[in-house]
Amino acid sequence: MKKIRKILLNESDMPRQWYNLAADIKVPPFMSPNGPVPEEAWAPVFPMNLVEQEYSTQRWIDIPEGILELLTKWRPSPLHRAYELEQAIGTPARIYYKNESLSPAGSHKPNTAVAQAWYNKEFGITRLSTETGAGQWGSALAFACSLVGLECKVFMVRISFDQKPYRKLMMQTWGATCVASPSKETQAGRNILEKTPDTPGSLGIAISEAIEAAVTDTTGNTRYSLGSVLNHVMMHQTIIGLEAKKQLKIAGENKADVIIGCAGGGSNFAGLAFPFVLDKINGAQIDIIPVEPASCPTLTKGPYVYDHGDTAKMTPLVAMYSLGHSFVPAPIHAGGLRYHGMAPLVSKATKEGLLSPLALHQLESYEAGILFAKTEGIIPAPETTHAIAAVIREAKKAKEEGKQKVILFNFSGHGLLDLTGYDRFLTGQLENYELPDDVIAENLKEIAGYPKP
Repeated sequence: MKKIRKILLNESDMPRQWYNLAADIKVPPFMSPNGPVPEEAWAPVFPMNLVEQEYSTQRWIDIPEGILELLTKWRPSPLHRAYELEQAIGTPARIYYKNESLSPAGSHKPNTAVAQAWYNKEFGITRLSTETGAGQWGSALAFACSLVGLECKVFMVRISFDQKPYRKLMMQTWGATCVASPSKETQAGRNILEKTPDTPGSLGIAISEAIEAAVTDTTGNTRYSLGSVLNHVMMHQTIIGLEAKKQLKIAGENKADVIIGCAGGGSNFAGLAFPFVLDKINGAQIDIIPVEPASCPTLTKGPYVYDHGDTAKMTPLVAMYSLGHSFVPAPIHAGGLRYHGMAPLVSKATKEGLLSPLALHQLESYEAGILFAKTEGIIPAPETTHAIAAVIREAKKAKEEGKQKVILFNFSGHGLLDLTGYDRFLTGQLENYELPDDVIAENLKEIAGYPKP
């Protein structure tokens, strides 16, 4: 029998609605010293059409035709059966992956970038500011802004700015401005540089700079755009999981047993997993695994607390698993997984026992990425290798148990612009790093007096 390697959907089969997990899981409100933060308080930061989505508890939200038209530039994305990977592991499990590396920016990030740019344009905004870690989000927003005709400024974490120059060039090619963070362009950046001039930077710092750039624009034409963490971002990404459900049915699979995605802020994991979390809430037996680096173990070692989403404390308090907003991560190559906190919805789903987080070291992850490249042909992004490493663990477990499980994971992006990390791995220059408990405890001292979610 001929093997079917790719399950494709037509453009007409694309989901017409996003799934909003906030309808089924109640997340504690954003908090300020004066109590819960009302919607209107976000007006200087986001356009109100996106703020409405952020606060919505409606289960299904229609995708505007204008956004659907833009998404069809690369969607629906294919679902692949990983036959050669299965064979290499010798597992009875059937492994599928949703290939989000085929977007113009090479990752899942444009799914929300295009939506956010479109909503900002509709609201009359002309300029967006944002942060980026590894550069995937900055590239995606630069691409989205070029599609709809917005200016774009990206504050890129300094260590990634230095490690990944071609990400910066991608952004510039699409017309965006990219600066290393912390920078001297904002007060937040100047404050950090004064204290630690040789800092590698962090997403928390870059977020502070990007928000400051938006709210201090006296023309009122700039808003901030975030690539992960917030509810509306998670929701925009659910098109991944909703497509995957249709494709699994076409492949003849009645259910998935294991869902896996790497997790930094939570967007690619949520995009695949949340539609299956809905099934789990309604009684389905599914293991849903967010995978993070051992060097930034937010879900596996951080407490569930109220904390700021950025280093300069410009954001309200967010209920999430956190390593403390002052946390500066080790300069591992999985830059997109180095955030100190986790999406409120991913955090609450973990708190309620719906998810089973896992932290893995970068050497195991790169080994998995190499095996995947040799068997399936695509070189994964360093972030994505964490998901693949977890898939390999689960496939070996199925082999030991003799069970024909269906394992589905999100191939969140390719690693063609991340080959420096592969070079360091292949030449034996990479080491594992596990964040010590005492460092986490020190970071969390500052939020000891904060309210508890």
